[in-house]
Amino acid sequence: MVQETINGSSKPSLKVLPPSYYDKFLSHEAKLRGFSPIRGLLPLESTPGLISLLAGKPNPDTFPFTSFRIESRSADASKPSTLTLEGSELHEALQYGATAGLKPLVEWMTGLQEFSHGRDRTQGDWRVTMGSGSQDVVYKGAMCILNPGDAVLVESPVYAGVLPVFNDRQCEKIEVDTDEHGIRSSSLREILEAWPVEKPKPKALYTVPYGCNPTGMTATLERRLEVLELAKEHDFIILEDDPYFYLYYGQAPRYPSYFALEAQTGEVGRVLRFDSFSKVLSAGMRIGCASGPKTLIDAIDRHTETSNLQVATLTQMIAFKLLDQWGFEGFITHTQRVSAFYRERRDMFEDAMRQHLTGLVEWTTPEAGMFVWFKLIVDPSSPSGGDSEEAIRNIAFKKGVLALPGTIFLPSGRKTAYVRASFSMVSQEQMHLALSRLKEAILEARLAVTKQ
Repeated sequence: MVQETINGSSKPSLKVLPPSYYDKFLSHEAKLRGFSPIRGLLPLESTPGLISLLAGKPNPDTFPFTSFRIESRSADASKPSTLTLEGSELHEALQYGATAGLKPLVEWMTGLQEFSHGRDRTQGDWRVTMGSGSQDVVYKGAMCILNPGDAVLVESPVYAGVLPVFNDRQCEKIEVDTDEHGIRSSSLREILEAWPVEKPKPKALYTVPYGCNPTGMTATLERRLEVLELAKEHDFIILEDDPYFYLYYGQAPRYPSYFALEAQTGEVGRVLRFDSFSKVLSAGMRIGCASGPKTLIDAIDRHTETSNLQVATLTQMIAFKLLDQWGFEGFITHTQRVSAFYRERRDMFEDAMRQHLTGLVEWTTPEAGMFVWFKLIVDPSSPSGGDSEEAIRNIAFKKGVLALPGTIFLPSGRKTAYVRASFSMVSQEQMHLALSRLKEAILEARLAVTKQ
């Protein structure tokens, strides 16, 4: 790779994919959708000396709110802190804002991508846009890339919440196998190399590389590099949905994200990254963002302009005030504390599993997130372990425990012995009670199988 020295440090000279490259990736709707004639002019309102008669903004003098005082914790949770919104800052928080997000928050998030992923804002034509949680920008990103009937590569098992997105687009979902090391790049290669010549190849791969929901597995560095190489070779966009990036608690050092790695491999523009504050700040605030090639982010913004206009300015301002107070180092300190919390919960849940479910289930220890993905041995005579649906949906529920049968995380909806359980909200006592009930459900399901 060609190297150049910038400010005394060595940085790669990057090949940046041009805007014209994305013409073949943008959906029909994305190409037809123009920018809002009003919102497109809003930035001009900041022109010195200009009197704007442009937008139908409500006058802040009519708002009933005069100030907000929010009590919070310091980044290390050692002392209380106070955030105050008043005056012009409050007026801004209560008003319509930019489609891409509150300017200081967008700037802070851009800095975080530099800090956490090494993506220099001056290298590569990329930017950030805010979303109402990462689900919002994942949905819009998919809508901007995929046409009805397109094939999309989807890791399997996969986050169940994304399947309706691809179903709405009537996409052909191509399952890529995963294992304890994350997405199987060998499976991806086999699929692409055997792809029919007469059929358009998939335009995108959807993956959750850290603490994959539902499995909790994390893709290794080797797998990530192989996937990036396949993206170049077979020309597809990587949709990197990474809400558990800051909830990694595995033993190995944290692997670089796809967003970071593509810059390290010398060519940028194939990764559209999605981040979320739901797991580390607040789920109810609905704050997330997309980072990636400007052409694709512009397409997401055009979608936002015609759907929900923007993320709520008030929650963006609250998030910014907190994050600005913490700084990047403080944010990392906070997320490390959150990650340690979930690691402790995972350990307690696994201890309870060993006590109540040994011999009845099989699992691999999760490395991030808040879920355990385990295989029920409902039918000991079957290599597959049987089907978890009846045992979980009916028997376990009647005994007072609720979990998710694995079939809902499989794009094909096929039968499976796997189950997803969340340990994020239950106490240690509740863990033991729930798993003792689950044990009874499995034994009852086994008895029913032997009678067939």
